[in-house]
Amino acid sequence: MPARRPAEIAQDILDRCLHGDLWPREPFHSLIDVCLSYHGEEARAGSDALFRILVEGLADRFEPRLSEVYAEMFAEAVCRVYPEWRPETLVTRYENVRKTRRFDAKNDQIRTVFVLSRVTLGADIAITSLALDAAKRCFPSARIVLAGGPKTRDLFVSDPKVDYIPITYGRSATFRERLSVWPELRQRLSEPNSIVIDPDSRLTQLGLLPVCPDESYYLYESRAFGWDGADSLTDLMRRWLAETFDVEDASPYIAPAPQAIDPETVTVSLGVGENQAKRIADPFEETLLAGLVGRGANVLIDKGFGDEEALRAERLAARFPGVRTFQGSFAAFASVISGSRLYVGYDSAGQHAAAASGTPLVSVFAGFPCPRMFERWRPTGRGPIEIVRVDKPDPDEVLERTLAAVDRLFALR
Repeated sequence: MPARRPAEIAQDILDRCLHGDLWPREPFHSLIDVCLSYHGEEARAGSDALFRILVEGLADRFEPRLSEVYAEMFAEAVCRVYPEWRPETLVTRYENVRKTRRFDAKNDQIRTVFVLSRVTLGADIAITSLALDAAKRCFPSARIVLAGGPKTRDLFVSDPKVDYIPITYGRSATFRERLSVWPELRQRLSEPNSIVIDPDSRLTQLGLLPVCPDESYYLYESRAFGWDGADSLTDLMRRWLAETFDVEDASPYIAPAPQAIDPETVTVSLGVGENQAKRIADPFEETLLAGLVGRGANVLIDKGFGDEEALRAERLAARFPGVRTFQGSFAAFASVISGSRLYVGYDSAGQHAAAASGTPLVSVFAGFPCPRMFERWRPTGRGPIEIVRVDKPDPDEVLERTLAAVDRLFALR
């Protein structure tokens, strides 16, 4: 392993890219060397730094220039694993397919529409679900196929018009393991008379990896499309679908297996997906629950992902008689959210499930690296939405604003 830790190398590369410098090849190649190490611990540390710090850091700024930087860097990295490809070939193709173009064939000639998962569940609700909705309307005679993991499948399992092919992509996997899905994707998406809708999926490494003929491939490059405005990713996806497939009013939705729920329940999620910057410091969470219980709310709090989030939820629930915890798949919790009176939570997949379902929601939105990321990822849907934007995380001030938002939504009943 190099003298500097992979996380330090990745952060240095990101900082130089953000300041407008040419991306530094030597440290980047050093980072990729670690990612491709045959020592598992080294490869995992390098891969985590590559994706969590560098790739996400570039993507979260939503700037076309950084999309180009990403393509140039990542093409070189991909060709270390697949030397039969040339970086300039991948970059040239990417520059072509990232341009929005209108579908101009006859709809009834398309037998299969493949829609790629974004891998992360919140993005699959806020973005991918619109592609499914538009595909069903634009191609009523075609087979609509969602390609992704089982957790994504479960979000749409009750939709009889959506088929599924399993593609396993581990977000904690090594760089080499993540790229290993490419040959399978190319094989599974090779049906004649088919098209692929790619909502900037990690399965294709954000559109960089060819998975079908370019004329059959439609990429919504979420990092650059409409980059100079303040629209959410949901609204931008709706606009892209209108420009590409003439579907004007695509909407986010979920279709999980139904769960029984008291309609007076207030669902709460305080999970942050290992991003502690999204949390508000103690005692915010405890006082938030106290405020909800004091307003007579029947509270159900999700135990989230991982031991830390589960333990935190259990400790909070134990302080308030009548507060229950929910343990189960995210799809099951999304179903519960869809039938609840109100949803309250941090910026996470839960807010997008509420927005797509029309459930009134309060989103406590903190930890974003730039204003444009907040604008892009804010929840967008047909129901009442209150967003508590946190620029300076003062727990008392955030609590006051959050409970005021809750009161406004309670008053709508």
